[in-house]
Amino acid sequence: MSFEWLKRYLPRGLYGRAALILILPVVTLQLVVSVVFIQRHFEGVTRQMTQTAAREIVLVMNARAAGQSDTIARALDLRLTPDADPPAGDYRRWYDLTGLVVIATFHAALPDLAAVVLTDDRQLTLHLDPPAGRLAVTLDRRRVSATNPHQLFVNMVFFGGVMTLIAYIYLRNQLRPVTRLAEAAEAFGRGRVIPYRPTGAAEVRIAGAAFLDMRARIERQIEQRTLMLSGVSHDLRTPLTRLKLGLSMIDDDDRVAMERDVEEMARMIDEFLSFARGASEGDPEAVDPAALIRQLVADHRRAGRPVELVGVEGAGEVMLRPLAIRRAVDNLIGNAVRYGSRAEVTVTLTDRALRIRVEDDGPGIPADQRGEAIRPFVRLDSARNQNAGPGVGLGLAIATDIARVHGGTLRLGESATLGGLRADIVIGR
Repeated sequence: MSFEWLKRYLPRGLYGRAALILILPVVTLQLVVSVVFIQRHFEGVTRQMTQTAAREIVLVMNARAAGQSDTIARALDLRLTPDADPPAGDYRRWYDLTGLVVIATFHAALPDLAAVVLTDDRQLTLHLDPPAGRLAVTLDRRRVSATNPHQLFVNMVFFGGVMTLIAYIYLRNQLRPVTRLAEAAEAFGRGRVIPYRPTGAAEVRIAGAAFLDMRARIERQIEQRTLMLSGVSHDLRTPLTRLKLGLSMIDDDDRVAMERDVEEMARMIDEFLSFARGASEGDPEAVDPAALIRQLVADHRRAGRPVELVGVEGAGEVMLRPLAIRRAVDNLIGNAVRYGSRAEVTVTLTDRALRIRVEDDGPGIPADQRGEAIRPFVRLDSARNQNAGPGVGLGLAIATDIARVHGGTLRLGESATLGGLRADIVIGR
């Protein structure tokens, strides 16, 4: 039997699920104890007390023929009155549960009983129709049912709430190390390192220590990659400078082609440096994404590139690394104008996410090759013509890394308006 439908109604957070595990057994136990206690205690006690009162009334009715009913009634604290207008049937308040037992017991013990009226918690009236004439008997309600039956429920709710609160405080202390570990892992996934020290139960400490080891290894790998690529790129700039100096003394016919090769090498080195830096440049800050992209598009247009900001939806600020986001969108725009004749940019900001979309009218990328396209140093010959311009296949990889550091993703698809590639940077808020 599948319980998949039940998952929609269960809490998603750890605190919510822990509270459900804690509260559900307590409430179930209280309900079971309440039902059993009412059935075994209240019903049994009420039936016994009602039977005793019924025997007293039978004694009074037997003494009525001898003219001694008033004396016995006063001794038994019963009030007898003539009953000229008896009710049509029994009466009790809807929430008077013990009244059901009282009415049933009186009817079973008194054959001449016409109706039982339970008006309140202080008294009740029995309407009798014996051969000697109709009679109303009024007696104290406390003589037929236990007093203060609600005390059981009050005590159960009060002490159940107290114990639940104590258990929740203890459980909260146990869950806090788990939430701190989750916050540290989420922050590291977004490119931030926050202080974290393993605490809590032994299993949580083991998981925390493993996370710290993993974070240290990743930081070392990132640092080594950055140092390696930065060192290689720095070392290549010296011979490039010498080449430029030597080219300036060569004839014009040969110099143009060679300078073009040198410029391509310089641009490749710049891409290596951008990939080495990744998205670690700058700290997150509140940024207006629409203003950021509007300024970036304006810079491209001043440089003579066919880029247009076609739409901005929503307004507000998002925690971003502005330099990294600018670099990611700049790479997407650069790819769009390199492989197509124009590019269109849109910015959509909602309560849940930020989406920056770049579309072009180029050849696009087939759906089965989009996963390869975002890998570093990969160029797809069938999808993008290498003769369209120089490159080393790092533009989409850099944009993907920057999106992931912001807790988002880079999605590639087909442009519905231009027919080329559609690249979306989607970041959750």
